[in-house]
Amino acid sequence: MIMSAREAHMVHTEKMTSVDTSWLRMDRPNNLMVIVGVMALEGPVKVARLEKLLGERMLAYRRFRQRATIGPAGAYWVDDRNFDIGRHIKRVRLPGRGGEQALQKYVGDLAAEPLDYNHPLWQTHIVEKYDGGVAIVSRIHHAIGDGMALMAVMLGLADHTQNGARPNRDKEDADDGWLSKMFAPLTSAVDTGMKVTTSTLRETLAMALHPQRAAKLARTGVGVAGELAYLLTMPSDSATRFKGKPRGHKRVAWTRPLRLTEVKAVSHALGCSINDVLLACVAGALRAYLDEKGEETAGVEVRALVPINLRPPGEEHKLGNRFGIIAVELPVGFDNPLERLFETRRRMIALKKSYEPPVTYGLFGALGLAPKLVQDQLFDMLLQRATAVMTNVPGPQEELFIAGSRVKQVMFWVPQSGDIGMGVSILSYAGKVQFGLITDTALTPDPEAIIDRFEGEFDAYLYRVLLDESTREHGGAPVEDSDGIMQELAPLAQASDDTDETPAPAMRKRPKRLRA
Repeated sequence: MIMSAREAHMVHTEKMTSVDTSWLRMDRPNNLMVIVGVMALEGPVKVARLEKLLGERMLAYRRFRQRATIGPAGAYWVDDRNFDIGRHIKRVRLPGRGGEQALQKYVGDLAAEPLDYNHPLWQTHIVEKYDGGVAIVSRIHHAIGDGMALMAVMLGLADHTQNGARPNRDKEDADDGWLSKMFAPLTSAVDTGMKVTTSTLRETLAMALHPQRAAKLARTGVGVAGELAYLLTMPSDSATRFKGKPRGHKRVAWTRPLRLTEVKAVSHALGCSINDVLLACVAGALRAYLDEKGEETAGVEVRALVPINLRPPGEEHKLGNRFGIIAVELPVGFDNPLERLFETRRRMIALKKSYEPPVTYGLFGALGLAPKLVQDQLFDMLLQRATAVMTNVPGPQEELFIAGSRVKQVMFWVPQSGDIGMGVSILSYAGKVQFGLITDTALTPDPEAIIDRFEGEFDAYLYRVLLDESTREHGGAPVEDSDGIMQELAPLAQASDDTDETPAPAMRKRPKRLRA
C-alpha cells in the first residue's frame, strides 16, 4: 500500500480527498470498511453475458482500475498496471441446494474477508444457480464511495427493459431516501461543515482532553464548535447485549419485502412519515429480541448512526464520500407500539434542526489530514456512544433488468465502524421496502431472530389502521388502546409528513440525557 516516489511518476495518479482518506484508514480486523451489496436475478440467466456486461460497466469507472496507496504526501489512487478483471469478477456456487440461508451465510463470510490492497479495492461474485437464477454479491471499499455511490454503481449495471434500454433517472428514481430528504436544505450548508479546519481540529482535541470544557460548550456554544462539543459529550446509549467488542465474524439476514403502498397508507393514517413508521418497526423488533433474551427493556435507548447524503442535485452518481451522520435514538424502552411510533416522530422532528450532517462531514475531512492515531481516538470517542449503523437508501421504483434478467431483490449493508457490531439497512425497490441486518456473531449470533420480528411490528400498525377503518365503516368510534394513545392522532394527522419542503434548519435544542 506504500507508494514510492518513482512509482508515482511512472503511472497515472490522483490525489485522494481527505474524506476518502479517512475511510481508507479506518479498516480494523474486526470491522472492515467494505460495503456489501446483493442483487438477485430471475432465471434463466446467461452467465457469460452477465459476466461480460459486469466487466464493461464496472470498468466505465476509472476508479475500479486503480488501487489505493499511501505515500509521504498523502493518499492516492494509482492505476493498477497489473490489473486483471479475473481477480475482481468471480463465479461461485453455494453448497447444498444453495438457498437463501446459504446465500446469507456466504454474504456474511464475505463481509469479514479483507480486500487485497495490492489491487483495486472491489470484487463482484456471481452466485450461480441461486433460486432459479443468480445472485450478484458486490464488495466495494468505503474509500471508493459511500452507500449512495455503491447504489449508483449497482444500478448502473441495470437496464430498463429486457432488450437493454438504459433506465431513465427521473425525479423519483433520483430520490436519496426518506431520511436524507429531511436534511435536503443542508446540502447547501456543506461549506459550513468544511470549516472544521486544522484550527478547529485542534479545538476538538482540546475538548476531548478537557471534558468539562466540552460539556460547557455543548450547553452554550453555537456553530461548528458547539455542534462538535455536543457530539463529543453526548451520553452513551443503553448498555445492552448489542454493545461490546466485535470479533469480526459476520452474519446477515433480511426480511420478506413490505409493500410500499401499505407503508404509505399506515403513515398517512397515523399522521406520521414513512420514515417514522420504519424506524418504529426497527425499535420494536430490537425490543422484542431483548425481551426474549430476558433483558430489561424499560427506559432502554439504542442509538444508531445514520449516513445522510449531502450531494447536490445532479451529482447523485459520483463516486467518493459526500455524506454526514446523524445520531438517531430509537425508543426501544417504550412498551406501547403507538407510543413508540409517536416518540419516534417527535425525535425526528427535533433532529431536523440539527447541523450534525455537514459538521460530521467536515470532521471526516479534517481527520483525513490528521495523524491516524488522532483519527482513531476521536472516532472511537464518537462511535462508543452508539450501538448500530443504519442506512436508508432507495432503489428505483420500477423493475430493472441485468443481462436480460429481471432484478428481483436489492439489498446492501454499509460497514460498522469502530466497535459497533450491528448494521441495519432499509431499502426500497420496485414498490417494496425491505429490512436487512448484519451483526457480529460475538454480540448477536442470530440476526434472523431480530429480522423475523420486523414484519410483525409493521403488521401491528397495519392491523390498527384496518381495525379503525372497519369500526368507522360500521358506524362506531375509533378503537382506542388502553392508554388512550389514539386520541393523539387528530393533531398529529394535521402535521405534514412531507419532509422535503422544510426550511433550512436552525441549531437544535440539545436533548435531555439518555437513561442508562
